[in-house]
Amino acid sequence: MKHLTRHSPLLLFFCLAACHAALAQAQPQPRGQRPYHRRMAFQTDTVMVHDPVMAYERGTYYLLSTGMGLQWATSKDRQTWVVQSTPFIEQLPQWTQDSVPGFRNHVWAPDIIRWHGRWWLGYSCSTFGKNTSAIGLMTSDRLNGRWNDEGCIVASREKRDDWNAIDPAFVIDDDDQPWLTWGSFWDGIQLARLDSTMHLASRPVTIARRHRPGDPNAAENPTSKYAGRNAIEAPFILRHDGYYYLFVSWDYCCRGAKSNYRVAVGRSKKVSGPYLDREGRDMLEGGGTLFLEGDKTEYEAAGHCAAYDLPGGESVFICHGYSTKLGGQSILIQRPITWTADGWPTL
Repeated sequence: MKHLTRHSPLLLFFCLAACHAALAQAQPQPRGQRPYHRRMAFQTDTVMVHDPVMAYERGTYYLLSTGMGLQWATSKDRQTWVVQSTPFIEQLPQWTQDSVPGFRNHVWAPDIIRWHGRWWLGYSCSTFGKNTSAIGLMTSDRLNGRWNDEGCIVASREKRDDWNAIDPAFVIDDDDQPWLTWGSFWDGIQLARLDSTMHLASRPVTIARRHRPGDPNAAENPTSKYAGRNAIEAPFILRHDGYYYLFVSWDYCCRGAKSNYRVAVGRSKKVSGPYLDREGRDMLEGGGTLFLEGDKTEYEAAGHCAAYDLPGGESVFICHGYSTKLGGQSILIQRPITWTADGWPTL
């Protein structure tokens, strides 16, 4: 299960040479590119976040999310948060800008996991609506310690790849084998096996789509002329009680009160799939059981989630939601997961 305390030859194919040449050559970025350096850390019980994930170390919860160098907050109880004034990644490696034209330190959709005594941080470098993207990797012994650049896990290129290298999520299987799932639009959610350095050890395969290929009912994409109609992204796999549960986000985020983001889920006995919903439909062909959506009273929409089994047996689900009361602002949602008798998660 995914706890909060939680280079192969293919790498040459998937990552630009710049990723390798620039390892350990992180360049300081001008302070002016990080405007929230000017504000003070502040305490709140309503955290404005996008694409949140959590980690826990030495009595403190860490909440990481999209932002300049990644936004982060800390808490002792997951209720009151201290939003930090500095980026979580103080110095982004130069290869990120070299590899992704237009990327300027606004880092998307991280994931973080503890494995074999180290913290592993994956993060997304991209520009909106395009699939020239890269997923970077950093490591540290401590959450509040020094983070080391480990280069590029995987990169996608326009007109080369029919998938998008953003929204990474790590999962460790029953044999202590690490995997990475990722993806947004194009051909949907991807999965690949990783090696002991958390770089690709297999070619990616598609494991989930919003619509089956050629579905005439797939609506036009209102946000990007490049990404197509396959409106699925932000995968997260939770290992729980003999199953792997794949959570994905359907439809459209990032439109404030116009967003219609929502979360669906399926499960498999194997991390590689197939992932089936409660009706037995394969998520590769557009299946998925609706898990959470906006109620139009508290939230217009909700999505890009993470799920964890906590010590003591509690399972928790987090995501961002577009607040109705706050005019579509994106804020943190936390809910306990209840497991049905036949092993399905509910909120």
